[in-house]
Amino acid sequence: MSFQLHLDGGDLLRCRFALSPLGETQAAVRVLAQPERHGYHLPWLRLIRDAADGLELGPLWQLMARRGHNPDFFSPPPPGPVTTFEEEIAGVRSVDPEVARRDIALSLANRPELLRSPTGQAMLADPVGTARYLAGLLEQAWRVLIEPHWPRLRALLEADIAYHSRRLAAVGFERLLGELSPQLSWSESTLTIIGTRGRHTRVLGGQGLVLIPSVFCWPDAVSGFEPPWQPAIVYPARGIGGLWTEPADRTPQALARLLGRGRADVLCALDEPAGPSALAHRLGLAVSSVSEHLSVLRAAGLLTSRRYGHQVLYERTPLGIALAVPERGRAE
Repeated sequence: MSFQLHLDGGDLLRCRFALSPLGETQAAVRVLAQPERHGYHLPWLRLIRDAADGLELGPLWQLMARRGHNPDFFSPPPPGPVTTFEEEIAGVRSVDPEVARRDIALSLANRPELLRSPTGQAMLADPVGTARYLAGLLEQAWRVLIEPHWPRLRALLEADIAYHSRRLAAVGFERLLGELSPQLSWSESTLTIIGTRGRHTRVLGGQGLVLIPSVFCWPDAVSGFEPPWQPAIVYPARGIGGLWTEPADRTPQALARLLGRGRADVLCALDEPAGPSALAHRLGLAVSSVSEHLSVLRAAGLLTSRRYGHQVLYERTPLGIALAVPERGRAE
């Protein structure tokens, strides 16, 4: 099964990257429904296990079919690159009633028994109340599942966007798509997403396309957003394999003796570009201490920096990579 999105020149000019805290929340709720598929996130699952037991996720899971339509108003494409969770959840609560009813109906069509049940009929009879109720459940999920870890997640997602923005400039849109996910391909102005739920064709008609990295959607690339939402593709972010590994666990003892534990941990934590605040949260250090370590490592030629949006992101130079990952350095 596949989705096909037909783009013209105007669409290509309006392609953009964005982050979605609400999208990550919705994807995390899906992970809890199928934890056996997500070995990368076992440390996170252990961290949130007790707190997650107190969440009411059943009504959300009812509309998250493994095959078929999932309501787009749960997590529509964010309107800007730095949309907050509060802004996104406000949009869910104020969704157009007819849009919500149609979205719910499409999802319930995958589960005829639920569609015919009193619960399903009540959802359709009061789409506004249903949207507000589900928004409340998503907000609780955000507070428990995502918000405590958001600095770490946001750092990885911002690093992904910084990396792929450079790749877009270097290799162009066609090659970039294949690097985002093996499910994506480009031919004759058509973007194809294979392995999706159902078949779908959409002519973008100048609306452009939103590319949204996600920590929790792995291994799938996801699309299918219907009007009135802007077309979007959610793809697996780079670096999730080491997301929940504590940097100190990866710091070679010899490097710690050479640079000092703090600077060595900062260097080894930069598997992906990150800013001082995200690194400080990850390492349990003061932002001022991390900033000082970053300045020294940059002056020594082990890091480079660039501004991305509201913050400065640091990443390792080839020399920094050789020190932090000696096996890779020797292979290169």
